[in-house]
Amino acid sequence: MALGNLGGPTVEERNAKIATEPTGGFFYGRRYFVEKTRFWGYLRQPRQPWNQAKLVIMREDKTHTPDRMSESGPPGQRYAYDSNFEYRIHGYYTGKESYEPNSNQFLPEFMLTSYEVLDRQPGWLFRPTDHYDRFQVSMVPRP
Repeated sequence: MALGNLGGPTVEERNAKIATEPTGGFFYGRRYFVEKTRFWGYLRQPRQPWNQAKLVIMREDKTHTPDRMSESGPPGQRYAYDSNFEYRIHGYYTGKESYEPNSNQFLPEFMLTSYEVLDRQPGWLFRPTDHYDRFQVSMVPRP
């Protein structure tokens, strides 16, 4: 089995963590940045596996996403500095879809109301063999 480039827990450790995580009126989110795209990342319900997560476009009418910064700022202080951070996300799906032209996808729109960082280095997203590439959509959920 090929190893990915994100590191992280074993499959068993990840599954155990998800099975015991807190539930409530929020989502778990993983920021997923790919150059020139405007989707935010993946969201899932508490205790739901990541392969059931949805790639979303965030609406920022009520609050800005954590990385709402200049795209040309210094490292650590620019747009998408938080790629692969895991968040607790509050908000709701608007029921609309938006077109993301650079990935040629219609994606659900999510109205963000608040967030908190849970983990800055959570490792792989869908499987241990995930390979992150900032120039193409390389990580997608599979059943």
